[in-house]
Amino acid sequence: MTQAVIAACREIERTSGQCDVTTLASSLGYSEGHLRRCFRDVVGVSLASYSREYQVDRVRETLRDGYTVTDAIFEAGYRSASAFYETGAPRLGMTPARYRDGAPGEHIRYTSVETPVGTVLAASTARGVCSIRIGDDEELLAKVLMEEFPSALIERDDDGLLNVASVLAGAVRGEDDASVLPLDLSGTAFQIRVWEALRTIAAGETRTYSDVANQIGSPRAIRAVASACAANRVALAVPCHRVIRRDGSLGGYRWGLPVKEALLLAEGSHRDNT
Repeated sequence: MTQAVIAACREIERTSGQCDVTTLASSLGYSEGHLRRCFRDVVGVSLASYSREYQVDRVRETLRDGYTVTDAIFEAGYRSASAFYETGAPRLGMTPARYRDGAPGEHIRYTSVETPVGTVLAASTARGVCSIRIGDDEELLAKVLMEEFPSALIERDDDGLLNVASVLAGAVRGEDDASVLPLDLSGTAFQIRVWEALRTIAAGETRTYSDVANQIGSPRAIRAVASACAANRVALAVPCHRVIRRDGSLGGYRWGLPVKEALLLAEGSHRDNT
């Protein structure tokens, strides 16, 4: 069945989300209903949601490549501009023109704090924290942030983000919970479901990837859960470091396994001492 789901994904990509599901299911030897159920079990979202998210990703890619907004919409497989603005535009997180141009007019403030696991750099829009990165080189962390939104107004604001920095420093020590921070995130429907589930894991506790898959109602989407963890742009606030493998090993972590281990040790120690 997994091979059939993979074949369905490839057909969706080949047709830019416009494949005939009934014909596709028949060609794979399944009924349409059975293929849809198996697709959701394996991938974690419905076949229709996957198609919509693929089209939005295509719009993002073509806008980055310099296409006009109209050309990007039709290149992604939308039959009309109105169809995109009704279903795809809300998932983009901003208007297509603003995304293509690097978020002009967006005001992003950032700050940083030195911690035992390295520099933690946090950035926020007026709506909430949009990026939390961990590394050894503060200049590099800031550079990557600016490259992501090259046309936004990005400025340092240590005073304005003092509370954010304080919460993150406390979170690294295991004393505070960064999941209380307001967030401004965009992602696929599946990623959002995973990130919301991660924010329910209490400090000092861990879950396996399969635990998270079960929690969101997609028990076979274990690899997709791991991918959503890897795509998390707000370390600590969406605590993907609390997700481990079934055998108890740490698994992966975007900011390095030594950081993941240190965070879990700090949280466990603080829990044991309270």
